[in-house]
Amino acid sequence: MKKFIGAGPETKVFWDALDFALEAHGDQWRRSGDPYIIHPCNVARILAEELDIKNPEILAAALLHDTIEDVGYVNPALIREKFGQHVEAIVEGCTKVTHYSGDRQTFQKMVHRKIFSGAAAKPEVMIVKLADRLHNLRTLSSMPRHKRQKIADETLNIYAPLATILGLFAIKREMYNLALAYKFPKKGNKLQLHIDTLKKDEKAQDILQQLQQALQGDSIESQVTVRTKGLWGYYDARNRILIKEIESPQEILIVTQSRISCYEVLGTLNRIFPPIPRTIRDFIANPKPSGYQGLHARAIIDGKKYLFKIRTEEMARRAQRGLVRFWTSEKKRGRYIKGLQEMFDILGSDESVSYRDMIAAGGRKEIYTYTPQGDLVCLPVNSIVLDFAFSVHTAIGNTCIAAMIGNRRVSPDQVLKDGDVVKIIRQSNPIRFDPDIQKLCQTPKARSELAKTFRQRRKDVTAIIGHSVLQQEMRRYGLPFEIILKEEMKYVFDYFNIDSLEELYLKIGSGKIRLRELIYEIKNGLYGNHEILQYPAGVFNRIELTTLDPVVVKSSACCRPTPLDKGIFGLLSERGLSLHRKDCSRLQKIKFQREDAVEVRWDHKGTRVLKPQKLIVFAANRQRLFMLLSVAPNELKIVDIITLSDRPNTTPAWEINFTVPDLSALKKIFKHLDRSELVYEFALEQ
Repeated sequence: MKKFIGAGPETKVFWDALDFALEAHGDQWRRSGDPYIIHPCNVARILAEELDIKNPEILAAALLHDTIEDVGYVNPALIREKFGQHVEAIVEGCTKVTHYSGDRQTFQKMVHRKIFSGAAAKPEVMIVKLADRLHNLRTLSSMPRHKRQKIADETLNIYAPLATILGLFAIKREMYNLALAYKFPKKGNKLQLHIDTLKKDEKAQDILQQLQQALQGDSIESQVTVRTKGLWGYYDARNRILIKEIESPQEILIVTQSRISCYEVLGTLNRIFPPIPRTIRDFIANPKPSGYQGLHARAIIDGKKYLFKIRTEEMARRAQRGLVRFWTSEKKRGRYIKGLQEMFDILGSDESVSYRDMIAAGGRKEIYTYTPQGDLVCLPVNSIVLDFAFSVHTAIGNTCIAAMIGNRRVSPDQVLKDGDVVKIIRQSNPIRFDPDIQKLCQTPKARSELAKTFRQRRKDVTAIIGHSVLQQEMRRYGLPFEIILKEEMKYVFDYFNIDSLEELYLKIGSGKIRLRELIYEIKNGLYGNHEILQYPAGVFNRIELTTLDPVVVKSSACCRPTPLDKGIFGLLSERGLSLHRKDCSRLQKIKFQREDAVEVRWDHKGTRVLKPQKLIVFAANRQRLFMLLSVAPNELKIVDIITLSDRPNTTPAWEINFTVPDLSALKKIFKHLDRSELVYEFALEQ
């Protein structure tokens, strides 16, 4: 390691960490038969040698990353005392959850979310974990088969796509190759034989020689090599399978001396191998967010498609290491790294987000779109306008109502094509996006930003629900509500590991605190000398809402309740209220306590209906339907009426699309329809 970081006084923390790790892991051995200390040493070496990370504290954390987890006497406080807060934060972030008694799947989610939370605070955590995973893959052959499969799956789902997002392409390729070989041993072996045959392909060597001769003729100094894609190039991440053939199995890499030389090489290349129209990409003038630079050109030669990549030596080195080689201080981190931290924060804290889906989205093939000023915006295939808006800036994404592509105005969910020039149309206030649009977004940035706004919308309503439920519950026990403002309430906060009343309301509103246990603590801690009423059996607390926000309120598919129904119950959860009718058969089968649910009502006049609604009327003739609608309440604003049958001599069904201002108006309309005795069907659009 001395040749990478030296032995000066600034490296003392690393050499001290090496001594500490050697003593801590002294009597531990790996399954391969090697002393355990070999593993953390190799993790540190991968960071220094393969990622150009020279920061002694990051390398020290790599040496210590397993000590808290595997050595009994080592804890975070000891690491902080000996090596400082920065090293302790990275090591703690890398440490797995060890004490958990639930099912294996939930445990794995907790392990991953803890790592993501650590990476949100210190991105170095993820770099150390990637180096840790890479070394484990390199030595995986000594593990039993079921362990190899588990580690391979986890690598393909999480670590390899994360390496792609971070621009660590050399690590990404090796991770995919190793994991796929263990995941698909038979198919992977057959494909590897095919890849080995391609490496000897004479046609690729002919192309290489032609290009070398042309470059020499133009007096351009360069190195030309052929790279044959490994198993990683044959992996279909969306369907999680290996495919037999791919479009461009080989790439031609050209390394030259300067930026100007790159463009000269492109001129020579275009002369001898004319490019496919609109396939030249200039990532030198417009680097990718990960810092990648180079010129790309595609050509079809004798019926086969080839990708040519032209770079300087520095660009080629940066392509393997992404931006992490600059992570020596907080000051050098740009907007891209901060965006990654925000993504890790969402992945680590928001259980409503599938971290596997979000990570996978960031590792897919790219399209290249542009701002009206000509700035490049790289996006995954099938990205929508909202992905583009959030990639430009968070505030632009939050206020995006539409976009112009050429002379066409399109909606935020419009799928973008390669080469689109996109102008975002904004409104002044943030938009309350529908949850469904998050599923259409392909970028981790857009998904995480939407998740953040959804979480805040849920918190706003959940706190109100928690306050109302606690107030009613205390009233049922005869406890005065104002006692929770006493100074002694801090002991109740300490018991439940919370910091404030606001957090208490959030925990109650999301069903995370048992009301019976809370009332017991409040009574004993704040009202111990007074008699209280008996435990209220079978009586549900009641809340009144003024929102139909689907982020907060979800009508269950089993009984499809609407806010106009009576006897609606909501089950409290982190994802909002799950609504059921009182007589719902599924609700009867769910095991829950009285305090896990609330009776839900709406303030009809105070609840706005923001979305257009749809009503299906069955078997009504035109004259009767139009007469009925002509005398409907004034609040009904019809958008259009569509007949659902074109057969003559039949009484058709009709689709009526309309808007109403609030629930009170909607209730009046249904009273009007009920008097007609026509049969209709309605499902509220939230």
